[in-house]
Amino acid sequence: MLLSLHFLKVIAFRVSNKSNTPQYLPMKLSAFKFEVPKKLIALYPTENRDESRLMVVHRKTGEIEHRNFKDVLDYFSEGDVFVTNDTKVFPARLYGNKEKTGAKIEVFLLRELNPEFKLWDVLVDPARKIRVGNKLYFGDGDLVAEVIDNTTSRGRTIRFLFDGTDEEFHKTIDTLGETPLLKEIIERAIEPEDTERYQTVFAKNVGAVAAPTAGMHFTPQLLKRLELKGIEIAPITLHVGLGTFRQVDVEDLTKHKMDSENYFISERTVNLVNESLDQKKRVVAVGTTSLKTVESSVTAGGKLKESSGWTDKFIIPHYDFKIANALITNFHLPESTLLMTASAFGGYPLIMKAYKEAIKEKYRFFSYGDAMLVL
Repeated sequence: MLLSLHFLKVIAFRVSNKSNTPQYLPMKLSAFKFEVPKKLIALYPTENRDESRLMVVHRKTGEIEHRNFKDVLDYFSEGDVFVTNDTKVFPARLYGNKEKTGAKIEVFLLRELNPEFKLWDVLVDPARKIRVGNKLYFGDGDLVAEVIDNTTSRGRTIRFLFDGTDEEFHKTIDTLGETPLLKEIIERAIEPEDTERYQTVFAKNVGAVAAPTAGMHFTPQLLKRLELKGIEIAPITLHVGLGTFRQVDVEDLTKHKMDSENYFISERTVNLVNESLDQKKRVVAVGTTSLKTVESSVTAGGKLKESSGWTDKFIIPHYDFKIANALITNFHLPESTLLMTASAFGGYPLIMKAYKEAIKEKYRFFSYGDAMLVL
C-alpha cells in the first residue's frame, strides 16, 4: 500500500422532511476508503502492553492528544466503569491431511454447533479439494474429522470423530491448533509468543477466533491502578467471530449483514453500568465488541439489561448510543466494520480527521497496533 491518503467527502448528510425532523442518507462504503502504508501495519505488539501509543480524541472540542496507553488513567475517576470483553481466543487454525491423497489442508474452526456430536462450522483451504464425505486427519491421527455439509464456497460443517471427554477434545485442539492471527494482514509466521500476546490478560471464557484487541493494551498492574482509583471493571462476553473482519461488498452499508456472535451480560455488570449511568459517570466500552454487546441489550428506558444470546448488530453512523459514553479502540483497516462502528461513536468527520493524523504521526494499525480513546 502506498503512502497516499485520500479521504472522500462525507457522504452521509442531513436532509429535512416535512416535519422538519433531521434524517440521514445511508453511509456508503466508499466513504471509508483510504490507504494505510503497509509499514504501519503492526506485525508485533509493543514489548509492554500498556506502552503502546494512545490517541485521545475529544468529541466536544475536536481536540486530538498524543499520549501513551498507561496515561488512560488520567481521563477517568472514581465511579467510572470500564466494560471489558473477557472472551478467550482458542487456537482455531488446524493443519492436516486429506484421506487417501494425503493432500495438505487448512481448517479454520469458526464455532462449535453441537458439543455432543462435535459438529463445527469451519472454513477450509483449498476448498475445491474438500468435499462432503471426505475424512481429514490432524497430527499423527490424534484427531479425525468428517465433512458432512457444504455451507458456502469455503465453508463446511465437519464432525470430529473423537471418543474422549470434552475436556480431552479441547486439550487436543489446544495442542494441534495455531493462534488465529489473520495471515493475510499479519504477513509473518505465527510464533510461540503469539499464544500469550494475542489474548487479553483478563481472557476467561473460551470461544473467540479473534481477539478483542482494544483490551490487549491492559496489564495486571494497570487494572490494579484502575481499581485503586475507584474505577470498576465490568466484564461482558462476546465470542468474536471472523465475520467481524469479513469484507463489506455492498456500497449501501444498511444492506450489509453481520454474522451472529454469542454474548453474555451478567447481573453484576448490569448493576455496575446502570449505577454509573445514574451518577452521570463514564461508561467506557473497551473495544467495539464491548460496545456492540452493551448496545444489543438495552431496556426501553435506556439502561443495560442482563441477557445472553446472539447478536448481529451492525453499528454505523448515525447510530444513537444508549449505554457507552467513551470508547477505547484500535486503529482499524479501511472499509472495515470496526472502523465504521468507531466512526459512528466518534462522529465520521472527526474520526476520519483522527485517522489522517494517525497516518501522519505513524501510529501502528490493526490487532497489534496502537489505541484510540474517544471521549
